[in-house]
Amino acid sequence: IFEGRAAAGKGGVIKRITRRLNHRIVRVVALGKPSDKEQEQWYFQRYANHLPTAGEMVLFDRSWYNRAGVERVMGFCTDDEYREFIRACPEFERMLVRSGILLIKYWFSVSDKEQERRFKIRNHDPMRRWKLSPMDLEARSSWVEYSRAKDAMFMYTNIEEAPWYVVNADVKKHARLNCIKHLLSLIPYEDLTPDP
Repeated sequence: IFEGRAAAGKGGVIKRITRRLNHRIVRVVALGKPSDKEQEQWYFQRYANHLPTAGEMVLFDRSWYNRAGVERVMGFCTDDEYREFIRACPEFERMLVRSGILLIKYWFSVSDKEQERRFKIRNHDPMRRWKLSPMDLEARSSWVEYSRAKDAMFMYTNIEEAPWYVVNADVKKHARLNCIKHLLSLIPYEDLTPDP
């Protein structure tokens, strides 16, 4: 799971991870706004449909943690829905781990000053402007609220079976290399490169 501040570089790290991997066994899931039908489902249902099977790797570019971040801060969920998420999320993740899924959660942290700089670059570059959504612009004016939401989310969901790993993303190259190195240290793998 890749979560974090807007413009913190989650997508760039995901792109670097997947670039050299077999796309038949590695998928990226970046869900958009839920449909009317999905809004009526059990909250975790739309995400559970995308979980990996044995031998697969799924990289969630944002995840069920939308409920604890964007939805909470922007008022897209009720207080009851938020409380139920905070109560249910650790149990949901424990079930995933017990079923054999290796659940790794990264939070990409970027400073207020660096996020502002990246947003200005995006705004002035027509090739990057598409990356600026109205939600991103709202996030700039809600920096403190997002910080509080992240702290609360960590307090309730940083569980032993699936802890949060924080990636300092002020320097993108360092964030990418550190995240990939850490990810490889957690995944049991062997070199399958064929002989020439």
